[in-house]
Amino acid sequence: MKEFEDMILDKFQYTVNELLVRNKSIIDATTKYQESNARVNRSIVKAITQCGCVKIEAKKQVFPSNAEFEEVRDSMDTHLRGNLCENCSDLIEKDIGRNLFYLASICNTLDLNIYDILIKELDRMKMLGKYNLR
Repeated sequence: MKEFEDMILDKFQYTVNELLVRNKSIIDATTKYQESNARVNRSIVKAITQCGCVKIEAKKQVFPSNAEFEEVRDSMDTHLRGNLCENCSDLIEKDIGRNLFYLASICNTLDLNIYDILIKELDRMKMLGKYNLR
């Protein structure tokens, strides 16, 4: 029996396949994916520069050189201060959803399954653990 998450991802990917008409070309799908990624970035920037619900306080990441992996991980800062307001959160979620739509479109065009990709990546992360640093 399939897991609930597996079913949701498969349903999402199948629905994208059923709804996508105009941008079926791999060229269209990849450029729309790139554009949707830029929209996610732009929405985050607007939350900072136009709304102001969050702000960035960036500085050099400092951690002891002899620290354990967990200590280093826990000491790293996101540089983000504040919380997204409801409006910014909704806009960013919408843009991430559109990004996922075009990712699913690319997977459909290439006959790849998003769920299988996630499982393989999860397995790689588990296998490599802290050596999976990117």
